[in-house]
Amino acid sequence: MKRRQRLTFSSVIKPLKRLLTFFESSAGYILMKRYSAFAIAREAARYHTGWERAWRAPEPKSKYDVIIIGAGGHGLATAYYLGKNFGITNVAILEKGWLGGGNTGRNTTIIRSNYLQDPSAAIYEKSRSLYETMSQDLNYNVMFSPRGVIMLAQTQHEIRGYQRTAHANALQGVTTEFIGPEKVKELVPIINIHGPRYPVLGGLWQARGGTARHDAVAWGYARACSDMGMDVIQKCEVTAIRREGGKVSGVDTNKGPIDCAKLGVVVAGHSGHLADMAGFRLPLESVALQALVSEPIKPCMDVVVMANTVHGYMSQSDKGEMVIGGGTDGYNNYTQRGSFHHIEETVRALIETFPMISRLKMLRQWGGIVDVTGDRSPILSKTPVDGVFVNCGWGTGGFKAIPGSGWAMAELIAKGHSPLTEEFVLDRFRVGKFIDESVAAGVAH
Repeated sequence: MKRRQRLTFSSVIKPLKRLLTFFESSAGYILMKRYSAFAIAREAARYHTGWERAWRAPEPKSKYDVIIIGAGGHGLATAYYLGKNFGITNVAILEKGWLGGGNTGRNTTIIRSNYLQDPSAAIYEKSRSLYETMSQDLNYNVMFSPRGVIMLAQTQHEIRGYQRTAHANALQGVTTEFIGPEKVKELVPIINIHGPRYPVLGGLWQARGGTARHDAVAWGYARACSDMGMDVIQKCEVTAIRREGGKVSGVDTNKGPIDCAKLGVVVAGHSGHLADMAGFRLPLESVALQALVSEPIKPCMDVVVMANTVHGYMSQSDKGEMVIGGGTDGYNNYTQRGSFHHIEETVRALIETFPMISRLKMLRQWGGIVDVTGDRSPILSKTPVDGVFVNCGWGTGGFKAIPGSGWAMAELIAKGHSPLTEEFVLDRFRVGKFIDESVAAGVAH
């Protein structure tokens, strides 16, 4: 009598590995590059030895069609859409530190598009819509969470301002509504709407706003750019921008000179420094913006709340931390720490609004350097130097704009014009055509 073969781990895995090998040879290169449930099963059969690095680490070539300075969210998004929308893949993205180590890795991940002015609403709504499909487009989970954003009205002035914004958004095709304090309490049970200093009188509610994971946005774009053949070069600091006859010819770096036909300057916090290298000035000031997170707690808040009267905002991350942001320093600096009294005032106001957070411990605090313009709106523009394009001045609202900014900047570099950028040109400060978003944005976005 024939004995029944004993079922073991290896007897199951070996045929599975043969099957996976067959599918790989049939599907080819694409299957190997994509993340999927099937890829997880494949690598489980290989004891997870087949995973590749998300992006390559090449040495710079001597010349590129386009160089992007800054491997943060905006710089990587610009490179990605240059390749995806225009087929320009001979691109280098230079980063003096590590990828996503600047403001991209130092923000509070809010995504919204409820801006007052038409040019702002257009680029931010484009950005928000791109966030909705980003994980699928990049084949990378950016953890986009359309949990909704409330901007609290805590004065009569804010009520009128947000009602005006809601009407403007309706004309712009952006879905928002002004809600009363009872609805705010329903959406955010932990809020105290009867605060003695800052009572909640209503709020501007955008249900399709939310959050995403900031690191994953940068990593997803970097992976996609590398897959297109672009070079993401870290620890490569630009020391000079070379010009010939009023046109850019290349850059000097700590890894040697690199030539280029076009140059995109996308360096939040240090745009003025790079502009000086290119021979022109930008109407910017650089200030520290800081934020903090609490210790992790159980889920208690599933929306984002912004309180512009006190300039404090709060959300809960996927890890359970309460993410808190405050205002910018009142003086120019590059400290990446900021002043303690800003944290103190922000926390004091938020404890009044959310009494339960008084029992929490602060886990960590950080700061990032932001570029702020006079009209609180960004600059996406050609410059006095032919072939040099600049993307800067996002204030404290750069994260929400990453995909829309990259889309517009890529079109500007490739074609010399973009409908999304035509109002954000550098020349507007000379002719007095401002896009004043200080009301819709709070302080500086």
